[in-house]
Amino acid sequence: MVLDTPLLSLYLDFFRLRRMPTPLAGRSTTIMVPASMPQDPAKRDSMLIIVAFAAIYLIWGSTYLAIAIGIQSFPPLLLAASRHLTAGLILFPLLRWKTGIRPTLAQWRTAGITGLLLLLIGNGGVCLSERTVPTGVAALIVALVSFWMVLLEWLRPGGLRPLPRVVASLVLGFGGLAVLVGPAHLGGSERVDLAGAGILVVSSFAWACGSIYSKHKDLPSSPMLSVAMQSLVGGAALWIVSLLSGEGHDLHFMAISGRSWIALAYLIVFGSGIGFTAYVYLLKNTSAARVGTYPFVNPVVALFLGWLWASEKITLRTGLAAAVILTAVLLVITAPHKNAIEAAEALPNPGEA
Repeated sequence: MVLDTPLLSLYLDFFRLRRMPTPLAGRSTTIMVPASMPQDPAKRDSMLIIVAFAAIYLIWGSTYLAIAIGIQSFPPLLLAASRHLTAGLILFPLLRWKTGIRPTLAQWRTAGITGLLLLLIGNGGVCLSERTVPTGVAALIVALVSFWMVLLEWLRPGGLRPLPRVVASLVLGFGGLAVLVGPAHLGGSERVDLAGAGILVVSSFAWACGSIYSKHKDLPSSPMLSVAMQSLVGGAALWIVSLLSGEGHDLHFMAISGRSWIALAYLIVFGSGIGFTAYVYLLKNTSAARVGTYPFVNPVVALFLGWLWASEKITLRTGLAAAVILTAVLLVITAPHKNAIEAAEALPNPGEA
């Protein structure tokens, strides 16, 4: 898969940064913007948000297939560890020098906690589950992150109770999960492996926790530097857990296929370097409800690519579960706001669009 020219140009522009003072939360800070971006702040921020959404929609939908190809030769946790630690080791010193930002202890704490939640538990769990769960089905279960985010936003201090429509969509979404792991031989197909599905449920919950936590805690103003810090912590933790679990004995470099090496490179450059950066940028620059829309598109991309390249069957069970879960996700992301406070949070701020 190739990256279209506008997205590639935007990503490369991140490494030709210039400083621009911008007010944020009542204080002066410095943000990094590409030199070739439009000078009008509204147009510039709008373009960045659109490109970031395109990245998490399309790139992350394809990473499920890349993971499946990678774990054909790499142990699953070792694959995730190599991906994220490599990205962190490359990006952190480069961005630390480029931005001139010295992360504080509080920012390292936030990056450490989110790195463990998003990468060790979240992404590591996805890699483990794809040993027994098809890529498209894995993406469908991960779509539950939208529901977890709604619940967590409700339960956090100062959170808002979801509308009845949203509550109904939560029930519907978990009903779709029940279709995947429910009665055997439904529609002439076996149910999804329960252990693999359970790992994915835990992973999606951890990802939602990390997402909400990072949105309300302090991180560096540079999204890419935040990604690098999280990758360092999460990647190192994945390496430690991988070695403690004995995966090092299962790694044989001479037996790693070219396809798996390409998959690892794709995960590092696209999944971590571009996709994850776009995700963190959106968390800081738009609402949680909007960021939570990506699970609606990712499973469609993953299902199609799994069918096209991995010969995965789209059974009646999978199709029914996909219809139920994606309908529930659509209900969540299109639900009206029940009061002015919630509406104000979901609408773009002057600096967002």
